[in-house]
Amino acid sequence: MARHGLDRFNPQTAVADVVEPSSFSAEHRHAAPTGTVDLRVLELLSARLCHELSGPIAAISNGVELLAEEDPGLGLSTNPAFLHDAVALVSESARRARCRLQFYRFAYGFSSGSMIAGPAPHEIAIGFLSAANISGDYAERIRTLSADWQKLACNLLSVGADALPRGGRLLLTDGPLCLEAVGEPAALSPEARQALMLATPIADLTARTVQPYFTGLLAKALERSLIATAEPGRVRLGVVVPR
Repeated sequence: MARHGLDRFNPQTAVADVVEPSSFSAEHRHAAPTGTVDLRVLELLSARLCHELSGPIAAISNGVELLAEEDPGLGLSTNPAFLHDAVALVSESARRARCRLQFYRFAYGFSSGSMIAGPAPHEIAIGFLSAANISGDYAERIRTLSADWQKLACNLLSVGADALPRGGRLLLTDGPLCLEAVGEPAALSPEARQALMLATPIADLTARTVQPYFTGLLAKALERSLIATAEPGRVRLGVVVPR
């Protein structure tokens, strides 16, 4: 992702009372998540993943049906515009499904201590965001962090994307790790905010709040916590040292 615009941050938008390390130390670069996840969290994450994939897969099915329903007597070659549109629908939908699968495979399925297989996390994030009307900046230094930190970064991107229902821009920066979602209307629900801080009882989690809750769990495993601030057109998610 291009890093254009990062120097336009207004220092006044920084979260107050954040304990900021001047840079990620070797300890921060290699910290590994530990512990177990409640079965309900896994169930809700699975439900969210299926929801994310159902749209592009349904579109692929629709495109194939359009091709199958074309009158054989006409011959596809006599209707090139129809053929082009149907193939474009299938191709774009397949691309979106592939990008989402790659993203969630890393964001949900990456196991601490494993080697990253396939594209780098920032490349996966580019593909994920390209399926929505969202542009993004993924700071160069975050790309050098350990896979566990980049897993947290990708989950922050997912939370940020949910805060931009009409599209916008996501800016992922480090020192400490932080995500800004900029757009109209950028908003984070009170329920999502509580889930980010792990203040939501597991029994009360929903398919909408499990993503921020899981992101909060990843931060906790790295001995960090998450805070969220908002102003008109902007949501900021910060990774901080717990007090």
